[in-house]
Amino acid sequence: MDLGTAPIFDLTAAPADEAAEGAPVSRSQELLAEIRANRTMLLDCQINEVRQIAEWAAEHVVSEESGDAATLTERGLDTGLPVAGPGAPLVSDFAVMELTALLGRSLDSGRSYIGQVVELAYRLPKTWARVLEGRAPVWKALRVADATRTLPFDAAGFVDRHLAPFAHGITWAQVDRLVEEALVRFDPAAAEEKRRVAQDHRHFDIDLQQTGYHGTAHVSGVLDAADALDLEHAISRRAKVLGQLGCEETLDVRRSIAAGELARHDLSLDLDIADPATGETTRTVPGRKVELVLHVSAADQTVGRIGNTRTPIAPEQIKTWIRTPGTTVIIRPVLDLAGHQPVDSYEIPDRIRRQVTLRDHHCAFPHCTKPAESCDLDHVVPHREGASTCPCNLAPLCRGHHRLKTAGRMTYRSLTPGTYHWTGPSGQWLVDPTGTHDLHATDPPDQ
Repeated sequence: MDLGTAPIFDLTAAPADEAAEGAPVSRSQELLAEIRANRTMLLDCQINEVRQIAEWAAEHVVSEESGDAATLTERGLDTGLPVAGPGAPLVSDFAVMELTALLGRSLDSGRSYIGQVVELAYRLPKTWARVLEGRAPVWKALRVADATRTLPFDAAGFVDRHLAPFAHGITWAQVDRLVEEALVRFDPAAAEEKRRVAQDHRHFDIDLQQTGYHGTAHVSGVLDAADALDLEHAISRRAKVLGQLGCEETLDVRRSIAAGELARHDLSLDLDIADPATGETTRTVPGRKVELVLHVSAADQTVGRIGNTRTPIAPEQIKTWIRTPGTTVIIRPVLDLAGHQPVDSYEIPDRIRRQVTLRDHHCAFPHCTKPAESCDLDHVVPHREGASTCPCNLAPLCRGHHRLKTAGRMTYRSLTPGTYHWTGPSGQWLVDPTGTHDLHATDPPDQ
């Protein structure tokens, strides 16, 4: 068939009753059959993977006394919780890191995924059986396992008994209600504590990582109801005033502008800290300004870049920010990221740290995405072996992967500044500015 001239839809196709009487199978039916076969194969692969991970976990069980068990997270605030709930085996943290690299996941993502599989296999046996039989979707069962990890053993069993027969069609709202009921039934003290501590989980997040060329950022949060009403009234009032002063933007845009103005107004104030007993001012917290790092090339002004978020930005948006009243503009020279200015000391000067974090945007471990600014700077060749403290001998490693490297479970070397060759029990990887590449080879890459 000539695809260049064929119609998108064949309006002359035979009626359904004629096709049913032995007409040739249409291309659409063939495609549907192929899609069905592919989905069946994909489901088999998913089932095999979680089964193998469960068996792998059984091969890497550690005792509670050893202190080597993997926990749910180490992102700044370690919960100390095992990757699965009470009654499930503890799995070696270093082994989890090795498998995480093989799976192509970040450290937190890998811990979470492996923990879900362990939770499912050991604490939700009825749901696990239905998964292995192909009667419950793997992805849905893993998400249920994620919700039950903090429940007591009996509570997890309660969820498993009530959910397993309906795992294929149950909604997430039903899962959440069932998990809450299980906690109240089997651990009322913990349920009350959870209710009481909920206030401590209030947060207000500004996602600067998603700032794009448009120059906007997403804001979300959970506030106390009274605080939320005060914020709503303040933003509504200021947005109304902006309109009265001649701002022609829509109400939604004026509300977003009002939030920024509230922030700038607060940052411009010097805050006095007074003694509650005497009322005397004990110290003053001076106002401060936020530094926005912007990169613009004199040769190419098509697009700029925000250094704070490493995202592109429109030059017109940069001009708007620069013209904002009260803005101070500081022009800094371009930093040579390939420069070599070693020092003899073990301590890392700020200028070298800035050079390395600008060169390597994230942890140098395979597939890790933790920002370089929050990582340790590791001497690739140890300083005690005579190596200098120089950008060419430094790499950012998040705390967990730094521990893994220090323990000798995986090793790496720098091929060129910003390019690293890692070797571990489960394989070899090349990490460079373009990402992580699985080498699938026993010989190291050419230098």
